[in-house]
Amino acid sequence: MLTLDDFDYVLPPERIAQAPLAERSASRLLVMRGPALEDRGIRDLPALLSSGDLLVMNDTRVIHARLFGQKDTGGHVEILVERIAADGEVIAQLRASKPPKPGSHLRLEDRFDIEVLGRMGEFWRLAFPGDAIELIERHGRLPLPPYIEHAATTADEERYQTIFAREKGSVAAPTAGLHFDPALLAALTERGVETARVTLHVGAGTFQPVRVHNLAEHRMHRERYTVPQATVDAIAACRGRGGRVVAVGTTTLRTLETAALDGELKAGSGESELFVTPGFEFRVVDVLLTNFHLPKSTLLMLVSAFGGLAEIRAAYRHAIEHNYRFFSYGDAMLIHRP
Repeated sequence: MLTLDDFDYVLPPERIAQAPLAERSASRLLVMRGPALEDRGIRDLPALLSSGDLLVMNDTRVIHARLFGQKDTGGHVEILVERIAADGEVIAQLRASKPPKPGSHLRLEDRFDIEVLGRMGEFWRLAFPGDAIELIERHGRLPLPPYIEHAATTADEERYQTIFAREKGSVAAPTAGLHFDPALLAALTERGVETARVTLHVGAGTFQPVRVHNLAEHRMHRERYTVPQATVDAIAACRGRGGRVVAVGTTTLRTLETAALDGELKAGSGESELFVTPGFEFRVVDVLLTNFHLPKSTLLMLVSAFGGLAEIRAAYRHAIEHNYRFFSYGDAMLIHRP
């Protein structure tokens, strides 16, 4: 039985990247083929892929999901939007000295009022007036991960978005995509690597710790996704020519594998609650480009399922010993599925 302790490791604090490098594609890349490790750079990606491979990216865009305000009693509140439901209801984390009561109102950013509908587990259900996305984008603030110690700056507004971000809805960036710049994409195209897109809106739950020792008891948060028919067709064509499907990030992998849970990849939209741990049967993705992940996180469990638990442990030890930069603004791995 796998437990939380199987996915723990000690990371020196100085290995956590607090800011991006001057150039997106300047990051280092640890290439992993089973137990074999090779130190490369992101700019080597065209040489590491083959003509006919298909690179699938998540085109979600990070919204200004952090908002501050006051309760009608005068107390301060902080809201971090988790997701916007299909009916327009906002699901959010809420911090306050005392929890607000259902039916009460909050004044956010001294601009507009919202109604507290009630609790939903560790999240809150909120009713925004009008278009929630528009209000959040206009008055909210860019949410950086909790391990980044500075408030979002103008530079973060650009660098905490991928260059192919277009569908608004995430509260955290699909960070493997942050390494791509126009020159790298052009080099991949010249190499003969094709590209396709999916959308998965990353929720604030991605930073929630796993609170159970027995992983079988953990329940994933929900995230909205879309797989276009064009992407399904591109993957079928890639398979037909003997190419590999390369997922840019764990969000892309979760989207594709969710859409193929019944054995066949299907286009469409839905909500993913897929929790990937060792033993999971991957049906779509052959190669994964991903950043380094937090100890005891569901993302570390996912990459351990994909690359092998012992192999990932060894790779992380190597990365720490060789001064790789970790987490959202850090370096990356290219993991080949055994």
